[in-house]
Amino acid sequence: MAPVDVTSPRSGAQGGAGIVGSGVGEGPGPDVMAASSLDDTKVITSDGEDVGKISEIMLDVRSGRVAYAVLSSGGFLGIGDTLHAIPWNALTLDTDEKCFRVDIAAERIKDDPGFDKDHWPAMADTTWGSSLHEYYNRKPYWSTADYISRKGGDL
Repeated sequence: MAPVDVTSPRSGAQGGAGIVGSGVGEGPGPDVMAASSLDDTKVITSDGEDVGKISEIMLDVRSGRVAYAVLSSGGFLGIGDTLHAIPWNALTLDTDEKCFRVDIAAERIKDDPGFDKDHWPAMADTTWGSSLHEYYNRKPYWSTADYISRKGGDL
């Protein structure tokens, strides 16, 4: 696969994560990747701080879309971690630095109370999901006409 010359973030038509960098790597990436290959990828904020690592990528099974990524921060060896849901479309995969970038200051992520491994949020709760997307200044992935029409709803 030839390197991809990317001068600005590109994202999928369905509101996916953006991609920046040369695109050189192992396997078929960066446009199609195994979710497990993104586990433990560090997340860098707009102010350059490493705020943790991706621990899970959550799928909306009914729509077949990635709902959000789970950022694990703090703690030690997985104990006492705080988990944060980050909308998938709020992330940009940086293939050169091998990290995700998020366009939000570290303090905003630290101020978010997050959740723990025993109390996961439900993206199916559109109130919670909408407030999450609003926090990251992103449009919810389910608000597109394609998704709504397949669900039988109206715009």
